[in-house]
Amino acid sequence: MPAGFWASNRSRSSPASARSRRMLSCHGLVPMWSVGRCRRASFRLLFFFQHASLSGFTSAVSHALLESFVSLFFPPHCTSCSTRVDAGLDFCLDCGDSIEFIHPPRCQVCSQPFDGMAGEFECPNCRGAAFHFECAVSVVRSRRVIRELIHRVKYSREIWITKTLGRILAKGLADSRFSGQQFDALVPVPLHPKRLREREFNQAAVLAAHLSKYSGIPVRDVLLRHRYTGTQTALDRAERRQNLRNAFSLRKNTPVTDQNLLLIDDVLTTGSTLDACAAVLLEKGAESVRALTLARG
Repeated sequence: MPAGFWASNRSRSSPASARSRRMLSCHGLVPMWSVGRCRRASFRLLFFFQHASLSGFTSAVSHALLESFVSLFFPPHCTSCSTRVDAGLDFCLDCGDSIEFIHPPRCQVCSQPFDGMAGEFECPNCRGAAFHFECAVSVVRSRRVIRELIHRVKYSREIWITKTLGRILAKGLADSRFSGQQFDALVPVPLHPKRLREREFNQAAVLAAHLSKYSGIPVRDVLLRHRYTGTQTALDRAERRQNLRNAFSLRKNTPVTDQNLLLIDDVLTTGSTLDACAAVLLEKGAESVRALTLARG
């Protein structure tokens, strides 16, 4: 795992102390929910001064001093459990060790990992399936820490977590299935307007924005979800495909002809949502469609 992804062995602690840190911050005085507020405050402060037109804050030295000031009053914490970590780290050792990155052997189409297999293969879910996307790369399994963080983003509106998730998502661009591929745009999977009003943001669009900063690939929000499908958690692949029939369309005046597009979403379960989106893009003239998701359910 790359250096700087999570803390060293000195961050390891007992389950009991980990549980206690979930209730208190590193100082033992601040509730865990305050950590998110502190991080959001520090992001706002850095953003203001980085974009301010004041000459005193435009030099590299001033920015370094400002970041030191923010680190002093808002020290870095593990994104998951709020344990103190060194600067530049996203996770403590315990939380980092629980994240399962997907490597071969895995399905070359949907990234489903399998133990005991060798090389690339097609899983039973994809064998014989006529997906419209060429492949769907997922970076990690949707388990433990990752599943919890995704739920906190979607259902507790802790959007600050997406900065860390975006860094994890960016690792997927190095997947061999994308080798030599130049993408014209990142296309987030859309939410229905009703769901968007309830949640107030589209997590796929937020992740795509972070990925765009890391990769330089522009985001094009070209898809509309005009049929409310409700939650699909309990549906199998056939039921999901039926549920998603005619659910998506292309926005007016957003041509995608001859473009190589990368669909972005948070979790891939059966691939039905990505397939429905890819079908619309190909029908409207896209050259190719691939997909990248943070997690594989």
